[in-house]
Amino acid sequence: MFDWFFGTPRRAWLLLCAACIGMLAFGLYLQHVVGLEPCPMCIVQRYALVLVALFAALAGASGRKGLQLAGGALALLAALGGAYTAARQSWLQWHPPEVVSCGRDLYGMIETFPLKRALPMIFRGGGDCSQIDWTLLGLSLANWSFIAFSVLGVLLLALLVLPARRQGAARAPRAA
Repeated sequence: MFDWFFGTPRRAWLLLCAACIGMLAFGLYLQHVVGLEPCPMCIVQRYALVLVALFAALAGASGRKGLQLAGGALALLAALGGAYTAARQSWLQWHPPEVVSCGRDLYGMIETFPLKRALPMIFRGGGDCSQIDWTLLGLSLANWSFIAFSVLGVLLLALLVLPARRQGAARAPRAA
């Protein structure tokens, strides 16, 4: 299984892209079918997932190693950003703010305030970000999102590191 996934880097990049699209589809299902409204942190996590999918698709579509490395590094950065946001939301759910105020939605914050003021407001969170609307196996959606971003990050890191190791091993002289 390990060799099947990492044996062809293009396949691995495209599988990661497909996994991200599947997770995005599940989020849209929860929003439009189940009726859960995403909080500002949830929307930031969706954007991070879109970026991971986009950069993984670009890396998979390219046959050039430089573009695969650049796309992989950008996808890894997006996955780290998503994991940070999910971890912060999980922390807010475990330690809800004393004063619960739903505040503005993400688009209202960005339209009203400059980005340097809106970003801290997003990560400060509010009542809607600390609310747990959905759980599976005792974990909230933010917890599952953190796990998914962490797994994506590990796989992306492996995709970036393993081909370089294999090339280094192939260049090393063999003992006779």
